[in-house]
Amino acid sequence: MSASIARVTTARVAPSRVATLPVDGGNDVFEKCRTFTRPAELQAAGLYMYFETFGDREGCGPGEVRRGDRKILMFGSNDYLDLIRHPEVMEAAANAALKYGSGCSGSRLLNGTLDIHVKLEAELAAFVRKDSAIIFGTGFQANYATLSALTDKGDALVCDHNLHASLVEGALRSNARMARFRHNDLDHFEKCLVNCKWEERVLVVSEGVFSMEGDVAELRGIVSLAKQYGARTFVDEAHGIGVLGETGAGASEHLGVLDDVDLIMGTFSKSLASVGGFIAGERTVIDFLKHTARAFVFSASLPPASVAAASKALHIIRTEPERRRHLLRIANLLREELVSRGFTLLDGETAIVPVVFNSDSDLCRLSKKLLEEGIYINPILRPAASQNLLRISCTAAHTEAHVERLVSTIEKSMESLGIER
Repeated sequence: MSASIARVTTARVAPSRVATLPVDGGNDVFEKCRTFTRPAELQAAGLYMYFETFGDREGCGPGEVRRGDRKILMFGSNDYLDLIRHPEVMEAAANAALKYGSGCSGSRLLNGTLDIHVKLEAELAAFVRKDSAIIFGTGFQANYATLSALTDKGDALVCDHNLHASLVEGALRSNARMARFRHNDLDHFEKCLVNCKWEERVLVVSEGVFSMEGDVAELRGIVSLAKQYGARTFVDEAHGIGVLGETGAGASEHLGVLDDVDLIMGTFSKSLASVGGFIAGERTVIDFLKHTARAFVFSASLPPASVAAASKALHIIRTEPERRRHLLRIANLLREELVSRGFTLLDGETAIVPVVFNSDSDLCRLSKKLLEEGIYINPILRPAASQNLLRISCTAAHTEAHVERLVSTIEKSMESLGIER
C-alpha cells in the first residue's frame, strides 16, 4: 500500500463517534427541542394564544368565523377586502381546479407553467405599472428568493430595521453586506447610504405598510435619497395592496412614488384572497429571477385554484374601490373610539390598528378573555414587534356595530381582569 493510499484510508475510518456518543447525549441535535419549554409554560399559565382552530363559515355573518359550535367575530384576519368568501372568487377557484386539476406537478421552469400563470403575471405587472412580474408559491418565498438571488458579494442591502422576517432571511442568505437603518429614520437612512463604498451596488429594502405596527414607510424620502445615491429600491406591499392608493396598488401609489420604485412585491394571502406572492419590475430583472432564483426554479408552481382566485380578487380590487374606502373608514372610526377612551395606539392610517400594552401577561390574558367573549384578535409579543401589541385587523366586512362591540368588550374585559390602560 502506498503512503498516499494509507493516508486516505486512515482519514476515512478515524475518528469514530459510533461507540462513544449515545443518541440522547449532549451532542443530540434534538436536545434544544426538549428544552424549548415556553409554549408549555404559557399553556400551564392559561396564556397560550396560538394555533387556535377554526372551522367552516356556514351560517356565519360578515366578519364572523366558526370555532367549535360558536361564532367568533374575527378581528385578526388579513383578508382586508373580505374576498376569501366572495362568491366570484370561490367560483373562479373551483372552475380552475375542474379545468386544470389540483396541481401542476412540476416547476415553472419545466412543465409547470399554465396559461393562467402567464395571464396573472401580466395582470399584476399592469396593476403596479411595471414591465413584467413573476409569481411565487408564497409571499415569504418571493421575498427570500428575490433578495438572495439579486444580491451577492460586492453588493449592499440597506434595510429598514422593522422588516418582515422573510426579507431578513433573504438578506442573510445573500452574500451582500447588510446595513439596517432605524425605522423610518431618513437621516439615519442617508448615513447608511453615505457609508456605502462607491463600488458597492446598493439595493434599498422597505415595506410599504409595516406588517406588525401598521405604519406607512417614508417612501417619498427613501426613493428620493436612493436616486441621489444611485441605489435601487424594493418595496414590500403585502399589507398595502388593496388597501391604499387610488387604484389599490399600495403605499407606493398612495404616496405618489409607484413609478419610481424599482421592484414591487405583493402577496396573495391578504387582499388577494389566495396564497402566493409576486415580484414586479423591469423585464430584464424578472427574467433573471425566473432563471436564477432557487426558491422559484426548484419549487412546484402555484396550483390553478390559487392562481384563479388571485386573478378574480385582483379584478374586484380594480372594479370595486368602495371596498377599500369602507375598510379605511371603519379602521379610522376604530382608532378614534379607542383614543377617545384612553387607549394608547401607534400612529397609522391603514387597516392595522395596534393597541400598546406594557405587560405581555396582561396582553395574553386580555386576548384569552376576548376570545371567551366571542372576539378574536392577534396578540403580538416582543420581539415580533417593537412593543407588545393587540394587533387589530379591520376588514371590509366590519361595520360600525362591530366597532362598538369590539371597543366595549375590550373595556369590560380589561376591567374584569384588573388591567389598567
